[in-house]
Amino acid sequence: MSDDAAKQPVVVLRAETSVTDGIAVQRKLIGAARAFADLLKATLGPQGLDKMLYKSDGRTAVTNDGAKIVAELMVNHPAAKAFQSLAAAQESVCGDGVTSALLFCGELLVESERLLRIGLHPSVVVTGHRTALQATLSAFTDLEVPLPSPSATIQTSQSSRSPSLLDVARTALSGRAAATAHEHCAQLVAEALATVVPRPHPTGPSDRPSDRTGTARAEDVLMHMAGTGDLSESRLVRGVVMRRRLVMDRMPTSLEDVRVAVIGVPLAPREMSHDAEIEVTNADVLGAFIDADREIRDRLAATLLASGAKAFFCKGEVDRDVQHLLIDAGCFVAGELDDAELRHLAAATGAHMVGAPSALTAADLGRAGRIVTRRRPATERVEDEIEVADCPSPGVVTIIVNGSNETTVEEVVRGLHDALRATAQAERDGNVLAGAGAAHASLALVVRDAAEHQPGRTRLAVEAFARALEVIPATLIENTGGDAVDGILELRSAVAAAAEPDTSTDEGGAGDPIGVRQNGEIGTVNGIWHASSTIMHGLEVACDTACSLLRIDQVISARGD
Repeated sequence: MSDDAAKQPVVVLRAETSVTDGIAVQRKLIGAARAFADLLKATLGPQGLDKMLYKSDGRTAVTNDGAKIVAELMVNHPAAKAFQSLAAAQESVCGDGVTSALLFCGELLVESERLLRIGLHPSVVVTGHRTALQATLSAFTDLEVPLPSPSATIQTSQSSRSPSLLDVARTALSGRAAATAHEHCAQLVAEALATVVPRPHPTGPSDRPSDRTGTARAEDVLMHMAGTGDLSESRLVRGVVMRRRLVMDRMPTSLEDVRVAVIGVPLAPREMSHDAEIEVTNADVLGAFIDADREIRDRLAATLLASGAKAFFCKGEVDRDVQHLLIDAGCFVAGELDDAELRHLAAATGAHMVGAPSALTAADLGRAGRIVTRRRPATERVEDEIEVADCPSPGVVTIIVNGSNETTVEEVVRGLHDALRATAQAERDGNVLAGAGAAHASLALVVRDAAEHQPGRTRLAVEAFARALEVIPATLIENTGGDAVDGILELRSAVAAAAEPDTSTDEGGAGDPIGVRQNGEIGTVNGIWHASSTIMHGLEVACDTACSLLRIDQVISARGD
């Protein structure tokens, strides 16, 4: 082989493939992440603004829910996809705090870019961030405030220093579409979780030592959009509400103190597994065949009535003859229910779902205080409603959300769902952290103290982590029209003064959290609380996402972009 042949370049990638490496990679990823975070900045806090989403199918949505906004965006950039994964992780675990986690991650990357520009190696920056995260997590125990026990009476006073589940619900609903009936919706959330009789968690108790078992789950609270009335007329039902077309006018429309049967199969005689032909030679044989068929249905109805049930809910169709026999006996019958509806009915009434009508006994029945049906004019939608309410020990309850504006009601439902998850998480944790930027400001002070003990360049990355934590109070100040720089400096001074031993603030006394008030001023903030794990998990996933992006040293694009 000649020397010239040996020097021929080896082509590994296609000609249209582009390769970006070095510091340009981090700058490219950080720039996209910063743009993504800036998109959500204006939505944070009680004074946050909304985004209008115009979907590809022509529908619109108005929301300031970070999880909803991120989920609806169609992105291609790898950094943006990483942010979507961050939002999905935070939403699936905590149900709240998505916007705060995204803003912190974006600010952490911005601070990291400054360090990269002055010559720090990405590995040094990552090490500093992880060191700062450990210092942050270690400080949670000192900042957490215990909640009253689940059996304690829910407080209703906003001026009380002692946190309550109602405070967590108020905080989660702050700035949402439910602002016109903010207090009423918060009361519904707290009352719903207090009403549900907890069931065993399918995944078992949490690994956190402070978690309390036997607490209600947000999944045990259902939402039903009424489509009429005002939001302030929304109410809680100790049971379930379903939409089903009522096929018989003589069906009872109201029953009191009802024994309920939940059956996981159709209410009809068992069908033959094979086709058969019957030859009828005379009228007597035909009459006997019809009588035998009627006797099967009579026995089925008699077996159901013998259980003592007055309301029957089943999967699949209800045989017309059996339905007439049960209605003649004053019973309520509803069929064509899906598995989820049957599970909710069983949980609400305490019934045991049976797999065969013939196996139904009195021990399988549940109880409902009342069953009410409401008929609506026939439309393309199923408008008839069945309300199974006043269950004595409901494992499932329903919040009926009133309102005639469908777009607004959908946003209210999203807000209620997030508030339910945040409140239920706080109850499981047993501890809360102060909101309004107070927790983040205190954690930033802790991280700065930890930076004093870090040698070399790692200290710069730890200090950058502390500055990134302050993006939450800074954004809250900006969204009220205030000056973020002046506000953060004032907040740092106030938090540092409050942390000094034997020092009390001018208002509220020692121990009151100091954060950003609704008008943008710095001072004590009472009644604003988040579940501890919501903030903790948000910081962890945000730091992990930022560090994973910083560790990328080369981007290879087969498309050439």
